[in-house]
Amino acid sequence: MAASSLPEQRRRVAVTGMGVISPLGRGAGANLRSLQAGRDAVSVLPPERGIDVSRCRSNTAGNIAASTGENARRRLHQVSEWMIAATREASDADPSFQPELAVIGTTSGGMSFGQAFHRAQIAQQRPVHRARWLANYMPQKAVNDALASAQFNCPAQIIANACASGTNALGHGFRLVRAGLHDRVLCGGYDAISELVFVGFDSLQAATAEKVRPFDANRSGLVLGEGAAVLFLEEWESAIRRGASILAEVRGYGIATDNHHLTQPHPSGIGPRLAMERALADARRRPDEIDYINAHGTATTFNDATEGAAIAQVFGERVPVSSTKSMMGHSLGAAGAIEAVFSILALQHEFLPPNINYETPDPSWKIDVVANEARAAPVTRVISNSFGFGGTNASIIIEKP
Repeated sequence: MAASSLPEQRRRVAVTGMGVISPLGRGAGANLRSLQAGRDAVSVLPPERGIDVSRCRSNTAGNIAASTGENARRRLHQVSEWMIAATREASDADPSFQPELAVIGTTSGGMSFGQAFHRAQIAQQRPVHRARWLANYMPQKAVNDALASAQFNCPAQIIANACASGTNALGHGFRLVRAGLHDRVLCGGYDAISELVFVGFDSLQAATAEKVRPFDANRSGLVLGEGAAVLFLEEWESAIRRGASILAEVRGYGIATDNHHLTQPHPSGIGPRLAMERALADARRRPDEIDYINAHGTATTFNDATEGAAIAQVFGERVPVSSTKSMMGHSLGAAGAIEAVFSILALQHEFLPPNINYETPDPSWKIDVVANEARAAPVTRVISNSFGFGGTNASIIIEKP
């Protein structure tokens, strides 16, 4: 039988556990309180990060303080610590979940350790830390550490698709479960700030020395953030049989690539628009059924112009929009996974996270920005956007169970 004539399988996909660490807090509860309060977690990078910002436009980021606990004593990379903690939090919510596969998004892996190793090589130094730096450089190392800590024995896949990596990891896991290829998939993303990435964004003149203000007419660029998030995805009936608590349902996923420029999106907004339209079609939902958009919203001139235009084209002014990057910066490959957790918190607690530092509407489009303060609102269905370099665009729709 030809593949095109096979009956389509569309199993429902539940989220049964989640864990998160971000500049807004360690754990879902701390992040929830920060989102509701509109807390600004962006600050000057502390000297202990070892990042030389003396010649950069920006010296701020959404920074996560270093741990002094068990994982630090084991000399794990900070991203391993975050992935272990996020996976543990998800497991606490669903102790009997046993993944058949892990799909994790990241852009740079243990870049800071690779950076240190490279510098030591150039300087012809052989510090005692070289072996640890090299061992922790691989992007799968943090995932392997988290799986081992949770005693999960499953294969892992790494998705590195620029800043859409976290959402693509979630979307890929969703489609595997919905198609019946797996019953349970652990998804998520992680990234940490490194000097190479920090200076790289600064050299592109994408970073700002001011407050990060997504969708504002006077926006001047992004700030970087970091963190990790993990979500447990499971076929709906399987979760019901186990008696698992269902936190949310992943309903649709859309991707698009505009092939316009290495770092700039197509000015028409066609990439974000197609990703959102395809997610709606995949979910079999109409634009007027969406209650909130967690925007990519980096606060760069080009990203917000294209995303704002695309949102206006698809949704008009009816759907509230905010970028939680205004509070914690852009966590790159982790962003989509972290923002999926934020979207589920919005569904659970019926509020719209704020877009802080917003002052002046951009006249180029008309959208309803959740300005500066969280709003109480009935939220049943959310679309979360992640767009990255190379014109990669991903949108995912998450609903109340």
